[in-house]
Amino acid sequence: MPQVNYWAVIAAAVAGFVLGGLWYSPLLFGKAWQREVGLSDEQLARGNMARIFGLSFVLSLLAAWMFAIFLGPRPPMAFGLGAGFTAGLFWVASSFGTNYLFARRSLKLFLIDGGYHSLQFTLIGLILALWH
Repeated sequence: MPQVNYWAVIAAAVAGFVLGGLWYSPLLFGKAWQREVGLSDEQLARGNMARIFGLSFVLSLLAAWMFAIFLGPRPPMAFGLGAGFTAGLFWVASSFGTNYLFARRSLKLFLIDGGYHSLQFTLIGLILALWH
């Protein structure tokens, strides 16, 4: 099993999760995202928030853990940042882009979601590189 700093993984997962909460809040892109996906306030309120947030955190934890394995122990700062940004933009966001093209989703939605994941993985890479 690869050497992984589990405290760094937890910190990176929490940071990515908190970033998502801020990114998709009304303070930043929440209302624009809501319009682009076609969800009303009532539809959002009917969601099982404990399940949504709980599973979102588990997914954030899995992403941080696998990224820690990818980076390896003690990644240099430049590698953590560069790999994080590259993974977010060119792996995750470009995959969303392909799906959004076929689903006829808007460029605005792509920029919101792709921007979040680019920043999320950059943040994960930074935390994993800083926390040896």
